[in-house]
Amino acid sequence: MQRKLTRVAQTFRWEMGHRIPYHRSGCQNFHGHSYRMIVEVEGEVRTTGMVIDFFDLRDLIHPIVAELDHAFMCSNDDELARDFLQTSGLKVCFVDFHSTVENIAHYLLQRIRPLLNPYPNLHRLRIRIYETPEEFAEVVAPLTANRPESEPNSDKVH
Repeated sequence: MQRKLTRVAQTFRWEMGHRIPYHRSGCQNFHGHSYRMIVEVEGEVRTTGMVIDFFDLRDLIHPIVAELDHAFMCSNDDELARDFLQTSGLKVCFVDFHSTVENIAHYLLQRIRPLLNPYPNLHRLRIRIYETPEEFAEVVAPLTANRPESEPNSDKVH
């Protein structure tokens, strides 16, 4: 049987505040964005006719988006913001990096990638994060590393 290698994608949106403390053209101030993330996976079409069920993909990623939605992403190195936010009672996501769109893309890749391990038919993950409608960062990683060998067209989710 011929392999049907296919890419599918789903879009997620959230509102989040942040600041880049070392930036000197406005981004050092507290501000926010309407983020948009496109999660794309590439793999073989299973006997179900799908690479991955969009409902399954949404259910895997939605909890991560819910953590970020209407939160403030704050670098642990940003003493001014960290000290205020730790006692503010506000929704905060503390991270070990400055919250540039590039770093956020890598952070989300590291969070999402292990969630896809139960899908042995998937080979590649691409994440594109839009910070504004015109500006984005994109990261790509293989999904086949550190997986046991399995039937590539298997419909089983372990």
